[in-house]
Amino acid sequence: MSLWRAAQAGLFLLDPETAHEASLRALEAGIHPRAAPDDPRLGVDLFGLRFPNPVGVAAGYDKDARVYNPLFAIGFGFVEAGTITPKPQPGNPRPRSFRLIADRGVINRFGFNSEGHAAALKRLAAHPPRGLLGVNIGANKTSEDRIADYVAGVAAFGPMAAYLTINISSPNTPGLRDLQAPDQLAALLDAVMDARAKLTRAVPVLVKLAPDLHDNDIAPTMRCLTDHGVDGAILTNTTLSREGITDRRRGETGGLSGRPLFARSTRFLARCFIETGGRLPLIGVGGIDSGETAVAKIRAGAALVQLYTGLVYEGAGLLPAIKAALVAETVASRAPLAALVGADAEKWAA
Repeated sequence: MSLWRAAQAGLFLLDPETAHEASLRALEAGIHPRAAPDDPRLGVDLFGLRFPNPVGVAAGYDKDARVYNPLFAIGFGFVEAGTITPKPQPGNPRPRSFRLIADRGVINRFGFNSEGHAAALKRLAAHPPRGLLGVNIGANKTSEDRIADYVAGVAAFGPMAAYLTINISSPNTPGLRDLQAPDQLAALLDAVMDARAKLTRAVPVLVKLAPDLHDNDIAPTMRCLTDHGVDGAILTNTTLSREGITDRRRGETGGLSGRPLFARSTRFLARCFIETGGRLPLIGVGGIDSGETAVAKIRAGAALVQLYTGLVYEGAGLLPAIKAALVAETVASRAPLAALVGADAEKWAA
């Protein structure tokens, strides 16, 4: 593990986007730790799938489905590739990613940089996933029909993805978050679920939401998801808030992730869990950088959790630390993981 800590320190000598690409190339070359088999107590049954452990990689890291199999080898229970848009697009100009080291956060304004559906489909055909691979789909920035872009994503990736995520919560594509409004969300989900019905399998469909929705919007949004038969929600994407940020880069535009997002995203998660009575499975993401924060996210209402920015700061040792903390929590509480989901939701929602 000391070797991986040294490698992580080396990445901090590079600008964030160059470091990101370097880590992807290392994984593609097979340079990564390999995990031992998971403790059976970490297994989760959800969406008709068996997750070997509840810790996944959030969308945004493996944008173009390049390294999902190495990530499975490292020991992640699932991986979410994307966001993938129908047509290739470069995203926003560089620089577009900024470390907020003192705050243990990151601001990014990538803007759905993507090689497009065709490139990802080619990789998936050449390298079948050796684990549960979710695909996060989005719309092109210049699209004249964004709903059609999501429908195209369902048709393209539905046949082979473990699940699909409808990403309408990135702050870096102008107007995208407007799709979270109940009327627009209903129209989008009508089309997405119709597209799923045309597939030969009912691939689970999840929706990824922003943590910046007003409290008054939670009930209608959750009702829209459940009324349309959506299988789950991913909570949350990055925030536009800069509350509590001290780093001089706080004025950069884009979405904020990492430790500063933890409380906001976890509170939102708990409120959605309570609103749905725990009947809609939720994946918690935002600010998980320790075993304790992963446990807190599950106790707030998450059936599964995802990491990204926490890995930037904590490195490869974060995953085994989280797994160990989750096992310890089941021992201390004398209850399986499933029984812990939402145990502290009322506290977090207050």
